[in-house]
Amino acid sequence: MDFALTEEQTMLQQMVRDFAQRELAPIAGELDAKSEFPARHLPKMAELGLMGMMIPVEWGGAGMDTQAYVIALEEISAACASTAVTMSVNNSLYCGPLHAFGTDAQKERYLRPFASGARLGAYALSEPASGSDAAALQATATKQGDRYLLNGRKNFITNGPHADAMIVFAATDKGQRHRGISAFIVEKDFPGFAIGKIEKKLGIRASSTCEILLEGCAVPEANRLGAEGEGFAIAMNTLDYGRIGIGTQALGIGRAAFEFARKYATERQAFGKPIAEFQAIQWKLADMAMQLDAARLLVHRAAWMKDHGLPVTKEAAMAKLFASESANGIAKEAVQILGGYGYICDFPVERYYRDAKITEIYEGTSEIQRLVIARSVLKEIGT
Repeated sequence: MDFALTEEQTMLQQMVRDFAQRELAPIAGELDAKSEFPARHLPKMAELGLMGMMIPVEWGGAGMDTQAYVIALEEISAACASTAVTMSVNNSLYCGPLHAFGTDAQKERYLRPFASGARLGAYALSEPASGSDAAALQATATKQGDRYLLNGRKNFITNGPHADAMIVFAATDKGQRHRGISAFIVEKDFPGFAIGKIEKKLGIRASSTCEILLEGCAVPEANRLGAEGEGFAIAMNTLDYGRIGIGTQALGIGRAAFEFARKYATERQAFGKPIAEFQAIQWKLADMAMQLDAARLLVHRAAWMKDHGLPVTKEAAMAKLFASESANGIAKEAVQILGGYGYICDFPVERYYRDAKITEIYEGTSEIQRLVIARSVLKEIGT
């Protein structure tokens, strides 16, 4: 693995950084305060090829690899975490499984316009009684002629209120537990589909999150993604790659917190000199920088492995776990370095602190990541 960015990657990084710092960063606080979905920025992001980065050009995407994706996503995350997760879900949780498991007809209707950024997608797995234990989901899909009737509730659905379509997981045979789960492509206008409660959140407030209500929602059989019973495997495969994105989001948040705290430390005077000259602050900055570099290496390793067709379950979990916990620690220390100013909304570090927390929770909690990693390393004993 070459640690140096290629010329093309450097150009991509600079292009996305320019856009993010010019158009996203100045209003990220305003979007957060108003809980305003970043709809105004999505057309420009689509123009830059950011909404379907890993999808081939022939299916409407940018035809880039996972390493390019994490380079771009880090820049968006450092400017506005809410916009970053909107981008991440469309890329990895919606377009990803459509490209990997969809038929050509499904790709034509449900991938091409989403990868191009003309439409927005979502992913509906979590339920009120099944988060980490995804196999315990209660939503059902009953075959009726050439369609399925979906019934149940989904919650914590990122992009849900603004999505044109989403991948929904439901049990076609509850007796089979995870082997009885299937995946469906559901449009927002299908009869029986409704948006439920819009959630108010601690952080990433400009990202839209809602409950989905399915009451006899009629879904054509042609909209089943994969075969009956393959839904759980599709969900887990998708989350492997999605976790690379969340690790990247955490990396961007942590970087923003570090950079702001570092600059502040060189300007803030105490006892007649900048606080950056005090060892207590220097040690904090040293630890923050070390954690960022380690997180970036883990994220890029997972991305490189995915691009080379290697199994990435353990490495994606490691990247997500370390980067998310590092981002939380870095944001906490950034608040501490700013002192009282870190606690008020006039400075962005309190937002970074709030935004970082969710990266330890969604797409698999830190506890689940440790289980995934432990199972993987224990399996290696017998290989």
